[in-house]
Amino acid sequence: AYDIGLHGVVYQVNKWDPKQFDWDKKLADADYVGPTCQYCHMRGGHHNVQRFGTVYTSMGMSMADRGAPIWKEKRDRWASVCDDCHSPRFAKENLQALDESVKDAGLKYRETFKVAEDLLEDGV
Repeated sequence: AYDIGLHGVVYQVNKWDPKQFDWDKKLADADYVGPTCQYCHMRGGHHNVQRFGTVYTSMGMSMADRGAPIWKEKRDRWASVCDDCHSPRFAKENLQALDESVKDAGLKYRETFKVAEDLLEDGV
């Protein structure tokens, strides 16, 4: 997802330009043209990349637990990374869009599974 998203494309186009990505700088001192994987997932020097992971079920995005208070801290921490460069509204709106896409994907998965089940019952 990163490679085909806006941040990944900016990185791929500029990664060899030392003016855009000076790999000699510590991550905390970097002023890159766009975020790398490390910028978001290892923010603040943390080496646990899952701390800022976007695995949906680990962020309270499954159909069973969406919106549960237990996930608020993790979702707020995820959105705070975006706040480094974007407005707080931007991060919250994108998190909401992710919630909606997970919901839509779940519905499409169930529809697809039903079609496959029907085909199997028909002997196809």
